[in-house]
Amino acid sequence: MQFEILPNERSPNSVMKKKYLLIIEYEGTNYCGWQVQKNGVSVQELVEKALTKITKSKSTILSSGRTDAGVHAEAMPAHFTTESKMKPFEFLYALNSYLPLDITIKEVRKVPMSFNARGSVKRKVYRYTILNRNYPSALNFRRSWFIPHDLDVAAMRRAAKYFIGKHDFTSFRAGNCNAKTPIRIINSVEIFKENGFLKLEFQGKGFLKHMVRNLVGTLVHVGRKRIPAKQVKAILQARNRRTAGPTAPAQGLCLIKVCY
Repeated sequence: MQFEILPNERSPNSVMKKKYLLIIEYEGTNYCGWQVQKNGVSVQELVEKALTKITKSKSTILSSGRTDAGVHAEAMPAHFTTESKMKPFEFLYALNSYLPLDITIKEVRKVPMSFNARGSVKRKVYRYTILNRNYPSALNFRRSWFIPHDLDVAAMRRAAKYFIGKHDFTSFRAGNCNAKTPIRIINSVEIFKENGFLKLEFQGKGFLKHMVRNLVGTLVHVGRKRIPAKQVKAILQARNRRTAGPTAPAQGLCLIKVCY
């Protein structure tokens, strides 16, 4: 006979599983990316090891997505389930005590068991930072792409408009991208200057592997007047990676936030 234990009939010795959401900030320079890999140390690996030490049971986390080697995050969401009786603030302090200084847990929040850090995503915001002046920065070289050449920002903004909407982004995906479809929707692209930096901000539900970096590389080609802004439309339609610009360096890219 099948039956279920109602809330008020639950055995006093039973343990309830709970789900928590982590908001993780990291400087990606020293890591092979977010996801656990055989060829290097990843951010996910270190967070899971810290959780396992704290809960004394093997812990795994599921994030909203992945970031490549050298890419950073201001707010990477990831969830985990546990039978631990620790409170959110206890997880926060304990995790940060085990993690290296370039990985920080900014927030721990209890969420419904139905929540999924990947499947519940509505929008992601990525920002790419270019240092656009005639000398580099000793303090920001790990967080930006140094370009000492003049960039036509107005032309870059015109070109970026072609990316907005639902498109086949085959021309801007990595050769080894495993996504089932190259169709993606970009909600907005903003390009703005800030204290010698040029920042390019992309909003969309999801992005292909290397997509944002390839978009940036193409926009830089436009800014340097190597291709006209209107050619971006033809590049999209070509569905051929070789027609687009280079892949921008990883260190300039940062996941800013994920909205649910």
